Amino acid sequence: MAGMPFDQRTIDAARRIAERVPPSEVDPRVEALVTELIGRVADKWTMLLLEVLAEHGELRFTALARLVPGISQKMLTQTLRQMERDGMVTRTVHPVVPPRVEYRLTDLGASLGAAFCGVWIWAEENLARVEAARRAFDAG
Repeated sequence: MAGMPFDQRTIDAARRIAERVPPSEVDPRVEALVTELIGRVADKWTMLLLEVLAEHGELRFTALARLVPGISQKMLTQTLRQMERDGMVTRTVHPVVPPRVEYRLTDLGASLGAAFCGVWIWAEENLARVEAARRAFDAG
């Protein structure tokens, strides 16, 4: 699966998650969390930050801004704060002048990335079918 930003361990974890049969009764708290996370991860900045941090490990704020083209400083700050609040990243402030701040994915953040890795797998396996459907639709 060349070109995918995930290693084989992450891909295998995503497949195990995708193969689970959903329970017949869903805990409303779990349902609320899923809805909340889909909304958050569906925003492209969270997904891109998960990917960049998974690829590069611990990064400074300025490096993150450079590696995520188009993100404003305000949006980067807001997204990182929300990810930190949700336990997806850790923020380390080094007591130097000027302060050096670094971000790293937590196990929780890495596992969320693994769960959404399934979308990459699906896209790779179904790209030709989606493109054909779009061509057929546009032609009709």
